[in-house]
Amino acid sequence: MIKFLLKGVLRDRSRSLFPILIVTAGVALTVFFHAWIAGYIEEMIENNARFSAGHVKITTKALEEQSGQISNELALLGIDSLISQLNKKFPKLCWTPRIHFGGLLDIPDENGETREQGPFSGMAVDLVNPNSLEKKNLNLEKAIVRGRLIEKSGEMLIAEDFANRLEVNLGDAVTIISSSMFGGMVMQNFTIVGTVKFGITALDRGAVIADICDIQQMLEMENGATEILGFFKDNRYERKRADLVVENFNKSFSNPTDEFAPVIKALHHQSDLTEILKMLDKYSFIMVFVFVAAMSIVLWNAGLMGSLRRYGEIGVRLAIGERKGHLYWTMIAESLLIGVFGTVIGTGLGLIASYYLQKHGIDISFVLKNSSMLISNVLRAKITSTTYFIGLIPGLLATFIGSAIAGLGIYKRQTAQLFKELEV
Repeated sequence: MIKFLLKGVLRDRSRSLFPILIVTAGVALTVFFHAWIAGYIEEMIENNARFSAGHVKITTKALEEQSGQISNELALLGIDSLISQLNKKFPKLCWTPRIHFGGLLDIPDENGETREQGPFSGMAVDLVNPNSLEKKNLNLEKAIVRGRLIEKSGEMLIAEDFANRLEVNLGDAVTIISSSMFGGMVMQNFTIVGTVKFGITALDRGAVIADICDIQQMLEMENGATEILGFFKDNRYERKRADLVVENFNKSFSNPTDEFAPVIKALHHQSDLTEILKMLDKYSFIMVFVFVAAMSIVLWNAGLMGSLRRYGEIGVRLAIGERKGHLYWTMIAESLLIGVFGTVIGTGLGLIASYYLQKHGIDISFVLKNSSMLISNVLRAKITSTTYFIGLIPGLLATFIGSAIAGLGIYKRQTAQLFKELEV
């Protein structure tokens, strides 16, 4: 029977071509959009982990209650001792301190007078230490546009776009004007040794990177840091593993009565990422549901038109004694074969488009000019194991629903009318 139906589908284009095209288009779009959402989620998680949240992040209890506002007055102190304890208790993670700070970048002229000033968002990380993993975490070697990385005290990196706006060059001396841990104004000179471009508008607009030892001295926070980030050594983020680290940390370090006691958060509990990930999961479900509904309606209409064209064939099959139930299910089986063809072709087309977007991406920086989120300027897809079979849902379900509804007309056929229809 399947061989008979397969020959009918392949030989009679009037019953298969249009439905196959519909299924192919729907499946291709489903596969492509699923890969795009997966790529968006991965980019967002990776960027937030590398530049802001780590896989887990430790701050003081008081700073955590500030709801994302950075204040070095509430920074962690005694971080060397804390990191030593963390390395012993959590050997599968690498721990690195960071300081976030802001202020004005003062650009002098040839006479030493202020020529230009610009507000900046600064990050101090461990760069001079040769054993530090921060160069890899921040992907600095690939981000360098001009110059080199920081090698000694008194050097700094600046975002390429920021440098062009302020008209500064490599080797120029600039002055950072900021506020210390205790609220007093501080100033310190630095030499620009390199420019970077991360491909993230929020950073490229005004980022400054310096070694953490220089900034600790400048901000009067020796052995202190805004936060300590933890990264799994295998660089794989899993929610269950992160939650387990949080649970074990709280058992050892939690102190509800001390507002400067260290507290920890997993990546997916920071920056409203949990809600964003839930929302994207809902979008994936809605996307599949919409395509199934739309394709079902189109295939239902296609089935009705096909039934009209095959009116005589259906009548003959009923006249020679074929049961209505058998005829109904053979038509559904025929539609599922069409669904399989369309799903295979559509999945292939969707994977090709997804692979191109995964390798090359699309620049959407013009949309993110005023964005403050850590979203990459290049839109990329991500092909996962789910991408290979998600097309089966709309491809087979829609053809089944469409044919099942259209085929109900078979049960309304009256054998007494067959002689008239067949002009016998």
